[in-house]
Amino acid sequence: MIDALTDADVMRCAELERMLFPGDSPWPAEAFASEIAAPHNRYFAARTPQGELVGYAGISLLGRPGSLECEIHTIGVDPAHQGHGYGRALLSELLAVADAAHAEVFLEVRTDNEVALDLYRRNGFDVLGIRRNYYQPSGADAYTMRRRAVGAGSSDVKVASL
Repeated sequence: MIDALTDADVMRCAELERMLFPGDSPWPAEAFASEIAAPHNRYFAARTPQGELVGYAGISLLGRPGSLECEIHTIGVDPAHQGHGYGRALLSELLAVADAAHAEVFLEVRTDNEVALDLYRRNGFDVLGIRRNYYQPSGADAYTMRRRAVGAGSSDVKVASL
């Protein structure tokens, strides 16, 4: 089940971050709370049928109508629940936000994360370039990827101006 990420979820998100990104400055609970509160962001939770939070994802919608763009901030899934479609479902929710706004989508992903790269490519993302030493403190490189705008657009989308 996918629903909205809430303040009640931030401690679990921080716990998952420490498991998923131990060498790359995992976000603390306060960072998740700040991201959830930002009016230009949308954050989603993946939950088991029993309601356990097993994944999270966030996207920002920025710009002005007619020139909107989105940036995927994060997608994370509990290692014990990977391979069960949670990441794919979270990405679908993020892309629905972008598609409703007819916005391009950008993201960064580790160059060695083959599972994520495959997911993004299957969903229309292309590599634009590489950011050397992007992830700190590990020094891992990241690809910058883009998915071109699709969808009919929406005149009632709330955005933050750049």
